[in-house]
Amino acid sequence: MEFETVATVAELPPGTGRAFVVGDQMIAVFHLADGQFRAIDDACPHQGASLAEGHVDEETVACPWHGWRFRLCNGAWADNPRLKVNAYPVRVAGDQIQVGLEPIA
Repeated sequence: MEFETVATVAELPPGTGRAFVVGDQMIAVFHLADGQFRAIDDACPHQGASLAEGHVDEETVACPWHGWRFRLCNGAWADNPRLKVNAYPVRVAGDQIQVGLEPIA
């Protein structure tokens, strides 16, 4: 799988998210309080708000517009897992955050 570098670890403080163009997708990358990184599609399927701007709570992010919560490990909507956004693999190489170009199956 191909990975693309999006930022350094220092550029994304714990407990925050930020949107990046990865390949031809807008991807929200999150640095969790426990030090892990997660990545999902940036657009909320409800009305298109940027999920990177949402509130991160452990393994979920809440859409900043209407509070829809998505699990960061797999992109599933916390209230109805049949609705999902894509989740992407993330790795850290040195101090570089890298996101996989293909969604997690």
